[in-house]
Amino acid sequence: MFVNFFQPSAKLAEKHRDGARVHKRYHTPATPCQRLLDDPRTTDVTRALLRELLADLDPVLLLRNIRTAQQRLVTLADAPSPSTMIGESSAPPLDAFLSSLRTAWQNGEVRPTASNKPKQKRGRRRPDPLKNVTEQLKVWFEEEPWRSASELLERLQAEQPGHYPDALLRTVQRRLRIWRSEQACALVFTSTTEPMATGRTAPEMNVEG
Repeated sequence: MFVNFFQPSAKLAEKHRDGARVHKRYHTPATPCQRLLDDPRTTDVTRALLRELLADLDPVLLLRNIRTAQQRLVTLADAPSPSTMIGESSAPPLDAFLSSLRTAWQNGEVRPTASNKPKQKRGRRRPDPLKNVTEQLKVWFEEEPWRSASELLERLQAEQPGHYPDALLRTVQRRLRIWRSEQACALVFTSTTEPMATGRTAPEMNVEG
């Protein structure tokens, strides 16, 4: 009822393409009820019924009932078990609901069922150019970790000429940065977890006092 009688929307009237640009023209925003009343195919009986129904509707009460129903759904969904479900919550007083609407815009989305959508991590946009030789590069790095990215790329080009151009230097540099970071973390955490060596065991220590 709220959407059909009180929620205007703009409907597409026509569109045409001019080269790469698409031009769109929309009808004047109107509610579905208003469109039905303005349609010449609508009968007088239907128009009378719509006007009678519209006269009995209150948009504020409809919106409050929607919010209450949404809150009830959230309560049921969050309940851990049927035995702990909270009963139907009563609708808030009309004055309190109207007061909340004055500041609802400051908090953005006010529907109880609304939730922030997690931001999706952007994946790789093109195939990995070093997919077939990553393991070989890592072996070379582990054998000679002081080698630079350009030296590893030159060695790769010498073994497989024509397949790996100089433009892949940045990619190899990023791989080396990751491997060196992993190697540094392994050295740090390995050294901190080893027991400290002392020249005297606990039974040999002399206790004075």
